[in-house]
Amino acid sequence: MEKLDQTGRRRLIFAGRCFLVVMAGAVAGYGHDAITTKITFDREIVRLMASHCGSCHHDGGTAFSLMTYNDARPWAKSIGETVLQRQMPPWGAVKGFGDFRNDKGLTEEQLELIVDWEEGGAPEGDPKDIPTDIKFPVDPPLPHFGKEVAVSGDTKLAKAITIDAIMPKSVPETAAYQVIAELPDGDIQPLIWFQNYKTKFPNTDKTFEHPFLLRNPLELPAGTVIRGVPASDSIALMPAVKGMPEHLSGQLKKPALPKN
Repeated sequence: MEKLDQTGRRRLIFAGRCFLVVMAGAVAGYGHDAITTKITFDREIVRLMASHCGSCHHDGGTAFSLMTYNDARPWAKSIGETVLQRQMPPWGAVKGFGDFRNDKGLTEEQLELIVDWEEGGAPEGDPKDIPTDIKFPVDPPLPHFGKEVAVSGDTKLAKAITIDAIMPKSVPETAAYQVIAELPDGDIQPLIWFQNYKTKFPNTDKTFEHPFLLRNPLELPAGTVIRGVPASDSIALMPAVKGMPEHLSGQLKKPALPKN
């Protein structure tokens, strides 16, 4: 083997020292971020993870676990970015445009908690603050629907209908559009605004298609025009069944414009 001269040895030693400095800095940067927030994983964030992410992000779930600090900490920056972009939790619609009882989107206050935690150094907190009764959300059984009304392009309703849900039938993952109901008297009822809609969970074959269940059934009279769905896409209006549960029978919602 050819021997290194003195200059070669010095260069090799210098390069090795530089490598060690870089590696030490990377480790220190991860382990000793400046903490500038009082929000902690053990007190606030783990509860949000359980209620909004835990159905998938747990040991044995369809995605990697986020249920412990050691699980979640390496993903802190990614968590902050994806929740701000409304990519996670995967809901697929803009919050506040339409009102849905199975809405999985985060509120502004919940978003602020997660982002404050991430930007503030993602501290762990005190393990004694971790709740002992964490339960992952389970989606309730879907209600029974009547005969659906297909919508593709602008569609005029031939008959009055009381809808309980909106079901995407052919909506691409790039979809970003508003669907409204234009009533015969000219009033406008917002139905749904698709955004970041996903048909499958990331990196899995599990489908994520789901109905958007209205908070209260919505009456739409004959002559109503459903607008906003491209001719290349399709959704279904799912009618509430006759003899609906008593707790909903007095809650029929008649169209009204949102108040400013």
